[in-house]
Amino acid sequence: MTTTVLLGIMIPFLGTALGAACVFFMKGSMSDTLQRILTGFAAGVMVAASVWSLLIPALEQAEEMGKWSFLPAVIGFWLGVLFLLVLDRVIPHLHIGSEQAEGPKTKLQKTTMLVLAVALHNIPEGMAVGVVYAGYLTGKESITFLGALALAIGIAIQNFPEGAIISMPLHAEGVKKGRAFFGGVMSGIVEPIGALLTIMAAGVIVPALPYLLSFAAGAMIYVVVEELIPEMSAGDHSNIGTVFFAVGFSVMMILDVALG
Repeated sequence: MTTTVLLGIMIPFLGTALGAACVFFMKGSMSDTLQRILTGFAAGVMVAASVWSLLIPALEQAEEMGKWSFLPAVIGFWLGVLFLLVLDRVIPHLHIGSEQAEGPKTKLQKTTMLVLAVALHNIPEGMAVGVVYAGYLTGKESITFLGALALAIGIAIQNFPEGAIISMPLHAEGVKKGRAFFGGVMSGIVEPIGALLTIMAAGVIVPALPYLLSFAAGAMIYVVVEELIPEMSAGDHSNIGTVFFAVGFSVMMILDVALG
């Protein structure tokens, strides 16, 4: 594994850390409108990345299967959805934007559950970056270095608002700025770890690459539909979230096509 690849898989984590650092520069809590804007943007980036960076390369790599070339993409996609569904049920966490969990919770419990929520959502993003870099390392023509870099940058852009969405509400609930920043940063640590593990797995099982690409896509789409779209559409005048979904989608599409 080259130094360039190691730096590439750290780019999304840097986006989370920079977003979490907003707690040091922005006063007060995050408004509902701003949260809808950031969530909608993040959702748009994730959907575009799932299509252009993951599902399309998965289909291209299975072209030798002829009319059955869709099979690895469909199977991997559903495995990704089911994987996140199981994690969502098994791991106790607060949904993004949720003020209350079921039953009384201490501040520490709410903080831990909110960090777990974002960390849970970062798992497929880390896998997505890892599997694309794995495809590049194995010499797959449909995955270029610039294409992998585009995905890493797109996920980092998407992670910036995620970092802010976790650190600023934590501070608003009374958590000190340093600890709120640390919580935001730690929610993103699963991404480089997940990317490394995925690269190692894909290096051993090269034929599974189309399944891994679509698996990451399915997991990311699950997060978008289960968490981000309901959050960006909550409340009155929710079309601002939809507009920024389109902005995020366009930014990621431009990045992937221009660099890929």
